[in-house]
Amino acid sequence: MTKIYPLTPALCEIAKWAFTTRRVDRGDVQGLSVSFQTAKAGDLMLCEIVEIGQHKKLQLAERRVSLSYPGDLVVVCLGDRYAPDQFLASAIVDDDLIDLVAGGGVAGRIDAAHDFMDDATRLKPLGLLTGPKGNVMNVADYALPPLPANDRVTVIGVFGASMNSGKTTAASSLAHGLMRSGYSVAGVKATGTGAFGDFNSFEDGGAPALDFTDVGMATTFRRPLDQIEQGFDTLVSTAAARGAEVVVVEIADGVFQQETRDILKASRIRDRLDGILFAAPDALSALGGVMTLERLQLSPFAISGMVSCSPLATAEAAEVTGLPILSREDLWSPEAIALHVAPLMRRDHEGVAA
Repeated sequence: MTKIYPLTPALCEIAKWAFTTRRVDRGDVQGLSVSFQTAKAGDLMLCEIVEIGQHKKLQLAERRVSLSYPGDLVVVCLGDRYAPDQFLASAIVDDDLIDLVAGGGVAGRIDAAHDFMDDATRLKPLGLLTGPKGNVMNVADYALPPLPANDRVTVIGVFGASMNSGKTTAASSLAHGLMRSGYSVAGVKATGTGAFGDFNSFEDGGAPALDFTDVGMATTFRRPLDQIEQGFDTLVSTAAARGAEVVVVEIADGVFQQETRDILKASRIRDRLDGILFAAPDALSALGGVMTLERLQLSPFAISGMVSCSPLATAEAAEVTGLPILSREDLWSPEAIALHVAPLMRRDHEGVAA
């Protein structure tokens, strides 16, 4: 049974704020609206946790996890989600209860779920946060200022065959290896669902990180390609303005996910990449990924990911793709960076590696 609260902005002061809300100025909250029928992706919403399900913890704006309890108040974002291993969800409030569809703080309506998922954690929407002008607050209101594309910094894209193929480890390991080689590096997560795992992984390796939540998107699923492209331009340019010579950009999910497919087929992002590292879980996925990229006139410089954890799978993948298979330890190595990545550098950054 849900608690009965007086609907006041003061409730937001005692709520747990999710990672997706990390850029929001909490002092802007002036009211709460119950016009849920007009809510859209990215809108900030105060909810009460009613029932604990799949997501038993919430990733907080402070970049730590908080164990969830029935009755907790949380501020999350309404959003779509695409996750073949978890949930397909829509940014819709059409019932008294909604679903927590991602632990980083995305809520909506689950439309489909993987068989291995528990039922979702259920939330009671209490109100949409409104600002000083009475407008519903949205994460887009707190985005970095848009910047034009930067054509001087080197950009390496990390794509994968699927979720859980090892993209994040590959991307953060590459960034770490570049730093060990003497480059100034930044990590960017350009698409996906708001969560701090990828963000923290870059920073754990020493590379300052940015992601799509910095450019006003709680998730990039169902966002227009031009919005994702502008976000990419801003993230890369912001990283360059902060001193990065090389930006490692991770693209979420697999090559058949709609936004990823659009990026690879024809986009400013595709055209801006100086090299591609491809992550795969096994040799067959490595071959399929390479063939898919080659049909789009793209060629990765190497394969990494889960396939590199197995000597047998590594040998198979190397044989069928003809490409180097780089483990995370390989990517940490200045020798591997000099051999495989340094040739991709833009002229301004050649010769940095020791």
